[in-house]
Order: sequence, then structure tokens, then C-alpha cells
Amino acid sequence: MSHSLGIAIESLVAVLLMLTIGYCMLLNSRLKRLKADEHSLKATIGELITATEIAERAIGGLKHTVRDVNENLGNQLTSAAQMSQQLKNQLAEGDNVVRRLTRIAIAARPASAPEPAAPVVSAAKAVAAAAQAFSDRKRSDGLAA
Repeated sequence: MSHSLGIAIESLVAVLLMLTIGYCMLLNSRLKRLKADEHSLKATIGELITATEIAERAIGGLKHTVRDVNENLGNQLTSAAQMSQQLKNQLAEGDNVVRRLTRIAIAARPASAPEPAAPVVSAAKAVAAAAQAFSDRKRSDGLAA
């Protein structure tokens, strides 16, 4: 009986060893897949690092471009404000000239008003003559007075 008990124990140990070997083979295949995934993950991480560096450089370039555009826009806004002020001044001066021309034309009208159609023609001639006289006169600085 002791001989059959020894064989049973040896058989049980052999079966357990075979199960252990099978389980080790299963673990080995899983470890191989894990190593392959690790290499794949390392490659992916490397690509991500490269893409991040490229993006950081692009962002730096965009910041520089934004700074340049902001400076140029500021200069253009300043120029536009100055031009707007100049135009306002010129429009005011133009209004002043038109008022003075109107006063000259009114002063050049004859005191008696002939027939209805005649004042329009004579008024137009009077305005033209007043404008001509006005343009012929010069100030000392070269502007019409």
C-alpha cells in the first residue's frame, strides 16, 4: 500500500507540475504581449513628445506674430486718428470758406431784384464772380483769404 500511495502522490505532483508548466506558458505569452504593448506605448509617447515640441514652437511663432500685428495695428490706429482729425479740421475750414463765399455772394447781389428768372442767373454769375475774386486774392502765407 505504501507503494501505491507513493505512486499516487508522485502522479498528483506530476499533474500539478504539468498544470504549473501550462500556467507558466500562459503567463509567458501574456508577458510577451505586455512587452510588445510597452514598446508600442514607448513609440506612441515618443511621437507625442515630438508633436508637443512642434506645437510649442508653433505657439511661440504665433505669439510673436500676434505681437507684431498688435504693434502694426496700433500704429495704423494712431495714423487713422490723426488723419481723422486732419479731415475734421479741413472740413471745418471748408465750411468756413463756404460761409464766407456765401456772404460775398450775398453782398455782391444787386439791391433791386428784377424778374423771377433773372435773379437765378445773376446770382449764379455773382457767385462765380465772387469766387473768382476770392481765388485771385492771396494771403501772405499763400492761402486764399
